[in-house]
Amino acid sequence: MGWLINSIVLCLIISNAAARSKSKMPTQPIKLYYLPPSPPCRSVMMVARVLGIDLDLVVTNIMEGQHMTPEFLKMNPQHTIPTMDDSGFILWESRAILAYLVNAYGRDDSLYPKNPRQRAIVDQRLNFDLGTLYARYIGLYMPMLFRGEEYNEESANKLNEALGWLDAFLDGRAFVAGDNLTIADISIVVTMTNLEAFGYDYSAHENVSKWFERTKKALEPYGYQEIDVAGAQILASFLKKE
Repeated sequence: MGWLINSIVLCLIISNAAARSKSKMPTQPIKLYYLPPSPPCRSVMMVARVLGIDLDLVVTNIMEGQHMTPEFLKMNPQHTIPTMDDSGFILWESRAILAYLVNAYGRDDSLYPKNPRQRAIVDQRLNFDLGTLYARYIGLYMPMLFRGEEYNEESANKLNEALGWLDAFLDGRAFVAGDNLTIADISIVVTMTNLEAFGYDYSAHENVSKWFERTKKALEPYGYQEIDVAGAQILASFLKKE
């Protein structure tokens, strides 16, 4: 009789866990307005893959002004991509979307820890990417991509300085915020994938190089090649045409 009770209890535990897991998933695919080469869009798509979230992808070609239509401006007055529509809940800014997806649908908090100090480190790394690393990548390559300017050594040195800081962050760590993959890694790996596609030499930063290979491998099952590498190669092809 005891084994029967234990079996029933175990079944109830599994059933409840499955129900909780199922209830965490969106009731319908989340609509994502995006463009495949866009680095911020690529980070959102990979996090969705990691979480097992279905996306309804809506290509929004900013070169053709599709982000400036009255309908889009009503949804997002800043007219930026990615923009997310989760059953009427509208959100933009990729790093905010990453945090929202994990908070709303993560089966655990490993990608975005609930512990205040651990989360603070993830937030710091996300802000470092946005305000420093990604910003300096933009500062070097966007004038070349869109204005046909020459390679700027001063901008390259600033980018190299930022990579040096990232290298220091990684000293003694497997990933940028600790011992496991977080949304900060996924955000930063997109920046690094762009640099690799553009032929930037980051090999002097040993910790960064090892982390980059480790993170690529971790994200391989979640569309790293088809989402991130493919998108970066599209951007790089524009640079090479110049």
